Amino acid sequence: MGFQNFAYIFGAVIVVAIVAGVIYSIALARKIQKNGIEADAVLTRVETHTTTDSDGDMTTTTTYYVTYINQEGQSVEAALMTEPPRSVRQGASLRVKYLPEKPKSVVLVKR
Repeated sequence: MGFQNFAYIFGAVIVVAIVAGVIYSIALARKIQKNGIEADAVLTRVETHTTTDSDGDMTTTTTYYVTYINQEGQSVEAALMTEPPRSVRQGASLRVKYLPEKPKSVVLVKR
């Protein structure tokens, strides 16, 4: 097998892994939205990361973190799986849903 064939196979594996990750995230968000426990939360921090690929194209991703109290009375910091409205700022109160078995992933409650 030549290097070019290896590169194609490697690229295909990467694409499949990315697609699988996206499908998993969508399925988890839907499961949380359907079966999750509601809690009041506060937007505690916002992290923005910028990466540059080999072509010089920049991609910026933003992760929103909230803190909420779970059913056991513990404070949990979790990443929002759904982006809040643009008007929401750090310190804002939000309503979220979470699964006890995945407390670090939350979605905003649909209103």
